[in-house]
Amino acid sequence: MGKAFWLGLAIAIAVMALANSAFGQDQRAEPEAASGRAEKMLVRGQQQMVVAAHPLASRAGREMLRAGGTAMDAAIAAQMVLNVVEPQSSGIGGGAFLLYWDAETETLTAYDGREVAPRAATPDRFLDEEGARLPFGVASTGGLAVGVPGLLRMLEMAHRAHGRLDWTALFDPAIDAADRGFEVTARLNMLLRRSAERLGPRARSYFFGPQGAPVAPGRRLRNADLAETFRRIAAGGADAFYRGPIAQDIVETVRSAARNPGDMTLADLADYRAKAREPVCGPYRAYRVCGMGPPTSGGLTVLQVLMMLERFDLGEEPLNGRALHLIAEAQKLAYADRGKYMADADFVDVPKGLIDRDYLRARSERISPHRAMDRAAPGDPPGSEGVFGNGESADQPGTSHISVIDAQGNVVSMTSSIERAFGSGLMVRGFLLNNQLTDFSFRPTDADGRPVANRVEAGKRPRSSMSPTVAFADEEPAMVTGSPGGSRIILYTLKSLIGAIDWKLDAQEAVSLPNFGSRGGRLDLEAGHDWTPQAERLRGLGHNLRETPMTSGIHMIIARDGVLEGGADPRRDGMALAD
Repeated sequence: MGKAFWLGLAIAIAVMALANSAFGQDQRAEPEAASGRAEKMLVRGQQQMVVAAHPLASRAGREMLRAGGTAMDAAIAAQMVLNVVEPQSSGIGGGAFLLYWDAETETLTAYDGREVAPRAATPDRFLDEEGARLPFGVASTGGLAVGVPGLLRMLEMAHRAHGRLDWTALFDPAIDAADRGFEVTARLNMLLRRSAERLGPRARSYFFGPQGAPVAPGRRLRNADLAETFRRIAAGGADAFYRGPIAQDIVETVRSAARNPGDMTLADLADYRAKAREPVCGPYRAYRVCGMGPPTSGGLTVLQVLMMLERFDLGEEPLNGRALHLIAEAQKLAYADRGKYMADADFVDVPKGLIDRDYLRARSERISPHRAMDRAAPGDPPGSEGVFGNGESADQPGTSHISVIDAQGNVVSMTSSIERAFGSGLMVRGFLLNNQLTDFSFRPTDADGRPVANRVEAGKRPRSSMSPTVAFADEEPAMVTGSPGGSRIILYTLKSLIGAIDWKLDAQEAVSLPNFGSRGGRLDLEAGHDWTPQAERLRGLGHNLRETPMTSGIHMIIARDGVLEGGADPRRDGMALAD
């Protein structure tokens, strides 16, 4: 961050010394409320902050910062601990997208660690013998859905560019957590009960007792196999994962899976490459919002919605009915474009005009303040040739997000995933393998025979919704945000940005705000909240409303008036920690 930020910070420190704040203190969540949410406090920081999905992960990240590490070092340490304590959501058996702001060079780099389809993959991968699409629950379990993992190659690539601490030191907290064990959370226990039938023998042996019951909340769970895996990777780098005994075990597990054996090879693993890409950026109010481009749809879709909303006043009252209507209408239009045009840009020509100002101004004019549209049709952005048909995919919410700002002003926004909770259900050497290939469209063509942009192809990266985001004010990072949540990740990320920018909420308020949004049809409202004031107006405008669980995991940092604010989503086990 620049001189203006640090001057403001120095002034703020003097003022805040008189306030009832708790810099550097662990802000523990209150006991679970009846709604399943844990009330969490806003955390303010003087110098640096980590927000991750588990207290042990946040502490590991802060430990690296206190040791003189960068935001990149902190993010890697936090991610490795998450693999231990939140195994259902992310880890070395999956992939990630990462934005890194280098304060010294004032550059933002987007890192792509998305999984890829094996060389043997064909467009009919998820069709049965009659050409019908497989049910998602069937296709997502076992070896066929496993993509070549990308997380470690991406983190190693980014660490070489931006890390300061030794690679081996970044694994110490995770090795310690795996060796000593961690207390199982109520959330992990609940997900185990829901997912028991999907887990393979190794995963069941690890997570379930002899009587078939999942490990109980509060019990200590150790993972000696994962500790040993981490020791190998710490000593040998990512090559220890992509070549040699670990790679051999991954391939054998995928190919010998009892359900849907896959076709991954040692060559698929050895040849995996992470990529540095250009971020996608666009204006919103006084901010420049930047996200990750294809193969994720997150950055482009978030920008489309914001740029279409810019001509509207969303009011000062959070969640007012008019604003919910306008936001949902913009989301319908953006999700329609997402379904048709967004996919791996190394395989398809994703139109650059998707965030063209004139195009989005014309799309925005379809939004009526007085009437809800039905499901929107895709537009014709500049650069589109109209050759692709509409596709479908079923992003699932087995994902996590980390936000970090270090004392030098470097920033990480990283979303990582194994796709569905517990991924494919296959465990190798203490970690779970992803099922990310079911993020492809199961049908390779639409009803008119046109190819779907997000169809399965060998070596291709499936479309994602992951939306790591950094928003800039006066050319300095002002907000760092992102969330898990499947195809709703986009909705959750948008909520946090609109809450902070339009409704002037602090980081915790923006994160805790009830979730809402439309992915193209119904307007979903998070269950457990009183929507009566908004519902009457929204139904009057023609919205089809549905109250449903919407379990985000937004982890947000706001740099404002020389102070760092951290918010951890009350719907999960996360924590913001600061110095």
